[in-house]
Amino acid sequence: MDIKVRHNFTQTLRDHGCPPLRRARLSELQINTGYLCNQACEHCHVEAGPKRTELMTWETMQRILEWIDDNHVESVDITGGAPELNPCFRIFCDALKSRNIAITSRCNITVQFEEGQEDLASWYAERKIRLVCSLPCYSRKNVDQQRGKGVFDKSIQGLLNFNQYGYGIDPELTLDLVYNPVGPYLPPSQSSLEIDYKKALSEDFGIVFNRLLALTNLPVKRFRHFLERTNQLEDYQQLLLENFNPLTVENLMCRHLISVDWQGHVYDCDFNQMIGMHPGTGKPTKLWELEANGLTDNLIRVGEHCYGCTAGAGSSCGGTLD
Repeated sequence: MDIKVRHNFTQTLRDHGCPPLRRARLSELQINTGYLCNQACEHCHVEAGPKRTELMTWETMQRILEWIDDNHVESVDITGGAPELNPCFRIFCDALKSRNIAITSRCNITVQFEEGQEDLASWYAERKIRLVCSLPCYSRKNVDQQRGKGVFDKSIQGLLNFNQYGYGIDPELTLDLVYNPVGPYLPPSQSSLEIDYKKALSEDFGIVFNRLLALTNLPVKRFRHFLERTNQLEDYQQLLLENFNPLTVENLMCRHLISVDWQGHVYDCDFNQMIGMHPGTGKPTKLWELEANGLTDNLIRVGEHCYGCTAGAGSSCGGTLD
């Protein structure tokens, strides 16, 4: 069978009795403030790194804030790159907090050790911003393999910093960790892996956290390039296809959020953003050209990468789905 037929996501939905993927009511904005990062991880679907120059301007942030005022959004998920490296990140967060917007920040932990970020843990704690922090394993070898030499030790120190200011301890200071596989395979059970993480980090370092979110690596950008270099792309795509789980479809993140890039363009999800797959007709559209109420029931653009979110227990920015 031709691979393009086998990997037609719309057809797979149909084969499993699922209707075409459509939007539910918008509940969250996911905002990418730029691709600059102090790390260049092997699995990164953003291809973020220290040499990236794309950064959201304050003018764009102001347009987003105006849109939030008009459309009654209650929560925002801020990502990057390392979002903290955007010079306007802190004033943007303060503007969101002044509107009583719940904020999640996707922090790579080690950004705390960059110049000017020494007070980051206390700054986050004062504002009660939820942290979702990447730690792809509790093993030094695996973390350094995926994220760079020395990253594990910095990550441990960074997590201890967050604990010192109450994260993972105070019920108002949520610290969630993110696991993703080192290679081309599906993550194990999120609940059992969380037990292993909590045991290892507590016993070895005295670290505590709230939840573990297990994410599947999607074959997009840097991870896709890795799969191509190692001749594993087709096998990995086949693995995702063979593990398609229709029970994940209802809770896919693309049904409930909008992804906004550093220029203000909207996408159905973060992964569509990274491959330039604009929603609807494919015409580039700014957030402020839309109304939240007009998005409900719109068709979501899909592609081969969507199998990554629907394989096994499913995957989204909030962890497993079924």
